[in-house]
Amino acid sequence: MRTIGLTGCYDDKGFLWTENKVPGHAVYGEKLRKAMGREYRNWNPHRSKLAALVRKDPTTPWFGPKDDVLYLGAASGTTVSHVSDIVSGSVFAVEFSPRSVRDLLWNIEPRQNVVPILEDAGAPERYAAYIAQPVNVLVQDIAQRHQVEIFLRNLPFLRPGGLGILVVKARSINVSQPPAAIYDEVARKLTAAGLVIERKVDLHPFELDHMAFVVRKAA
Repeated sequence: MRTIGLTGCYDDKGFLWTENKVPGHAVYGEKLRKAMGREYRNWNPHRSKLAALVRKDPTTPWFGPKDDVLYLGAASGTTVSHVSDIVSGSVFAVEFSPRSVRDLLWNIEPRQNVVPILEDAGAPERYAAYIAQPVNVLVQDIAQRHQVEIFLRNLPFLRPGGLGILVVKARSINVSQPPAAIYDEVARKLTAAGLVIERKVDLHPFELDHMAFVVRKAA
């Protein structure tokens, strides 16, 4: 087991792992293994777009070990659970679907640093009371037509100089427009909002027509 240079991420024989914050507990049937007296969970890039980002660009700007994270589009908690492994700060996990939140609650129940929030990420004023201070990292994985606008509405929660990771699903924005044109328009909107784009990472072959935009908020 060796570190790949990103906080909390490890490689072993070509597979990606995070150190399990709840030893003996698998969240979604992932493989567990022990090495050097610690337990690790396999992080599958075909099931997590953040893992795909790490595999495609292992030098991408990344979380700090003590960061607080706002995660939009938490679903049932597959990726959120690995973020929980990576950081010691709070992970605010926002999800709109009651059924997904039910699964999220079950999956993250032993994890003390995850705060599940049943709300619409497009209406951040509804959950502002849960977030006492600006977070270090804002992550969004929401396959909706207005996914960029949702990300921008949540920027006030991100501290100056903070990191943003926006996963864009081109086909959810426009099925008839070429993905490259959609990504250009996304880049324009992010730049117009005062964000610095540090990386644009195509997630193929793990995800089709998905681009991860890694941005930085002005200090």
